[in-house]
Amino acid sequence: GWRVGSQSVMRSIGINADGRRESLGILLGDSESFQSWSEYLSGLKQRGLRGVDLVVSDHHSGLVKAIQTQFQGAVWQRCQTHLMRNILNATPKKLQKEVRNQLRLIFMAPDIKTARVLLNSTLTTYQDEAPKAMEVLENGFDDAVAVLVMPECYRKKLRTTNIVEREIEEIRRRERVIRIFPNEESAIRLMGALLLERDELWSTRRREMDMADYMEWKQKEQSKSEDLDGKEAAD
Repeated sequence: GWRVGSQSVMRSIGINADGRRESLGILLGDSESFQSWSEYLSGLKQRGLRGVDLVVSDHHSGLVKAIQTQFQGAVWQRCQTHLMRNILNATPKKLQKEVRNQLRLIFMAPDIKTARVLLNSTLTTYQDEAPKAMEVLENGFDDAVAVLVMPECYRKKLRTTNIVEREIEEIRRRERVIRIFPNEESAIRLMGALLLERDELWSTRRREMDMADYMEWKQKEQSKSEDLDGKEAAD
């Protein structure tokens, strides 16, 4: 329309049935609103995306709501890096190093029970000196440790959005050269070409996850859940 304006790029990466990274798509929108993200995720489903078990993202309200709407039943993992940044921003500078070390212990805990014990200890220790930071931690804890229910070998790659962040850096590096695109189609062509290139590269690399082991673990968890449901019904 002969006007210059900002556009948001919605972008996602998945781990496919072979255990490899795969670009799922991109969409340009006026903002990262619930409507835009919902349109994007709905489009992925229409193109055949199925069986989503876990989604990792930051805490953007529009995105989180869209995930809960479009992928009901999937576990949402809040990016631990983003949450840690939010907590430290609300922490007095003199305490930031101490709090960062405590957060790492919480996020790297072997299980949720241990993580909660460490959480309570941290809240007690810093509640008076960093009340705002502790409020952010307490509110975000459950979403940030959702990945702890999974086997330890899968947690490292699923606890943050680092995979996506690195791809965003590659997009930004090229976008800065052009600065202003003549239209949306030209932006899609540039970013689409980059994503296709990265997708081809991933297809030749080693797998991110052993999906056979993952499916075996998932079946065991489902069996435990069914046994528990049956026991509760009997009681």
